[in-house]
Amino acid sequence: MSVECVFCNIKNKQISSDILFEDDYCFVINDINPVAPVHLLVVPNNHFTYLDNLTDDFAPVIFKMFEAAKNMAFYKGVSESGYRLVINQKSDAGQEVPHLHLHLTAGTKLKSLG
Repeated sequence: MSVECVFCNIKNKQISSDILFEDDYCFVINDINPVAPVHLLVVPNNHFTYLDNLTDDFAPVIFKMFEAAKNMAFYKGVSESGYRLVINQKSDAGQEVPHLHLHLTAGTKLKSLG
């Protein structure tokens, strides 16, 4: 775990943040620069920089991250209208924090990705 990782510092309570959900696998926070009315981040508790670094042992964490996203979409009232889940990988994809995380965006009609 890196001392310089903002998500690790949030998880370890070294940086204050409203944690909307937390379990043994992941936690959910609001994005500080939202691109939609609902923009949440689902972050694994353990520090992983990229999907490239993952092993089969991480499969339960990935499942729990998607389960948390599904539950938060319901809680935020957007599960019926729809939501987007995205994992940005490395700089060309727009990854700004080098700790794997899942974006949940919703609350407006999102542009098609094709």
